[in-house]
Amino acid sequence: MKKFLLGLTIISAMFTSCSDDDSNGGKKPVEGQIEGVISADQTFAYGNYTLKGIVKIKSGVTVTFDAGSTITCDKGKGDNALVVLNGGKLIINGTASEPVVFTEVSKVPGSWGGIIMYGDAPIKAIGGATTATSEDGNNQSYGGTNAAHNGGSLKYVRVEYAGAKLADGTKENNAFTFYSIGSGTTLDHLVAYKGADDGYEFFGGTVSATNLISYGNYDDAFDWQDGWQGQNNSNWYAYQEVKGNFGMEIEASGNNNTYGPKVTNVTLKRATGTSPEIAGAIEIDAFQFKKEGNGDFSNVIIDGYGTYTEAGKTYQGAAIKIQDTPTNTDQVNSSRIKITKAKISNTAVEILAADATFTVAFPTGTFTKDAAATGASVDGGNWSSVGGVSLIK
Repeated sequence: MKKFLLGLTIISAMFTSCSDDDSNGGKKPVEGQIEGVISADQTFAYGNYTLKGIVKIKSGVTVTFDAGSTITCDKGKGDNALVVLNGGKLIINGTASEPVVFTEVSKVPGSWGGIIMYGDAPIKAIGGATTATSEDGNNQSYGGTNAAHNGGSLKYVRVEYAGAKLADGTKENNAFTFYSIGSGTTLDHLVAYKGADDGYEFFGGTVSATNLISYGNYDDAFDWQDGWQGQNNSNWYAYQEVKGNFGMEIEASGNNNTYGPKVTNVTLKRATGTSPEIAGAIEIDAFQFKKEGNGDFSNVIIDGYGTYTEAGKTYQGAAIKIQDTPTNTDQVNSSRIKITKAKISNTAVEILAADATFTVAFPTGTFTKDAAATGASVDGGNWSSVGGVSLIK
């Protein structure tokens, strides 16, 4: 029955009449509802759609959204998310002036599950496992040997108010969640806006992402584990306000990998008065490396990661925190963590060890500062604005 209703919804949307309008080339937006399992290729024309429930794109199916479309869900009617199963493809053809926006009616962070994509690119999970089960409540297996996995193309997409716990109430999601996504997938000009968890999280895989904005997300702006190894990432911008943990939380699930991701042109900013997601948590650093996490980051702006005071106790933030001895020994000392051409301001401590059991000393050339660093270069326009207000601070 759900498949039948979905078909009717799509057909009615496709045949809605068009008339003159001021946007999207004079076309009038169509109206429609998206629900259930999508089992045949579909193109959603420019329009306003309601996303109802956990919508899944099956393997072998391609779903396309045209520029300027808005997709809205309602937490009051149950859990919602857009899920791309391994083998499925999501094509979102937004533009700088007409992005595709996924949002929720209440505008409360944590109101839905965001966009979740699965692939079969390589991972290295806990214990070196090459496959794992997703932690999002969907219980999907991810990981494989297909480094070139192609989950589609996401261009000029904004996800708002995501980060909901789905299913049993203990599984968390982000605005964008990528499970073992491959290098054949395009991620470009994306915005994660005011979610209750991370802006972006990568669980292994080989995909790279360009021109990302993470704005006002309660947990980390960017997060990864399971041996993510994207090499062509650039222009990542984060602004944390009100609530927020690390600018980047970086781990490799306890595996001493000889590889790691590479990101150029990075800006991490934290507004004055921003508190961690959970009271008393010492999660207020720009970069946190733990569980053998590593990476190469160049042309970096770090601003505002200072102290945090609560109930008379002051917590120290830093530009870079190394969380444990194995990460320090295997990654820092082996030059697998590189942060070069970094400009640091309003951040008193540059390098911090999580405790007194070890001392962090970056090898020559692996941590360098440069007052001329420019960080992320983010284009203006509708895609990087909400309500006419730019997200770039």
